[in-house]
Amino acid sequence: MNNLKRTIICKGINDFKINRKIIRLYMPKAGDLAVFKVLELGKHTSVQGENGNNCYIFPGDHILAAFGNRYATGQFEGYVPTQYHKEYHVLGKGGAIGILASMHTKFEDIGTTNLQLVGYAVDGDNEVINTKFFGMEKLIFDPKKERPYEIILSLGSSMDSGKTTSAAFLCRGLQAAKKKVAFIKLTGTVFTKDRHFVRDCGADIAIDFSTYGFPSTYLCNQSELLNLHETLLQHVESIKPDYVIIEIADGLVQRETAMLLQNRHFMSQINNVIFSSADSLGVLSGVQILKNMGIETFAVSGLFTASPLLIKEVERIVPQPILTLEKLALSNVLTLLEKQTEAA
Repeated sequence: MNNLKRTIICKGINDFKINRKIIRLYMPKAGDLAVFKVLELGKHTSVQGENGNNCYIFPGDHILAAFGNRYATGQFEGYVPTQYHKEYHVLGKGGAIGILASMHTKFEDIGTTNLQLVGYAVDGDNEVINTKFFGMEKLIFDPKKERPYEIILSLGSSMDSGKTTSAAFLCRGLQAAKKKVAFIKLTGTVFTKDRHFVRDCGADIAIDFSTYGFPSTYLCNQSELLNLHETLLQHVESIKPDYVIIEIADGLVQRETAMLLQNRHFMSQINNVIFSSADSLGVLSGVQILKNMGIETFAVSGLFTASPLLIKEVERIVPQPILTLEKLALSNVLTLLEKQTEAA
């Protein structure tokens, strides 16, 4: 098909045919690849192309993208369809497509970008291509494996609480301390802006779930998440990092986040946690929820640190160090981490 616009979730998939005959019969799974025709523009007037750049789309254009679920409290909730629909919706800029279930009120006037399913991308055996681990080895999670590096989790109270920015500036501080740092975004919906930002901030390598073909991680089962975690860790081990910073999307009560935090095998390999929030009550409740789960935080950060008054409020209610972006980016953040590790 001429002028097919390929989203980033399709990167590396070049050999396929388009099967138009099965669109009403085949029920897609998360990661299944398909060609769609743009019917009407809404929130998404562009997608992230396979080179990472914006690719503007217009009614009548054809795009190559993958079915995926989405959980984003500040944007869309959507799901892989369980039956054929006349219209589908762009759920995420990186190429996650599904059926909208709900949206934040700020998008009610503009709505979704709507698509028509043209056909599924199939291989030489006429099997629908799935992007998950396409052409790549999947590892099985090994809870007993020795990790020759420290793992730090970047957690937050909600979407847009500052988790990525905290992780990015922590990478910068550790880099300033002459440490080699890797960044992994373990959960979320495909859009590689965050990992590029962290890489620019100082991480020696930055990857995410979409590196291994996941259009999103929403509704993945526990084994799938843990195996993805193991695979991503092996990927960054190629640089022999001193620290691996792992961001888990959304808030503490979100499905996949809670699932991972409650898994003792996963948490047994975590050395430190930094918690981000937009306000003082979010910090207090987050730190307390984690403590009740047996998880201690070495520091708190996030959007609240932009306000001197909120910093004063947080100082009165939690004992953890408060790290502004400026403090996170300093080399002496390493001293704080080492003290926390020794205390543990």
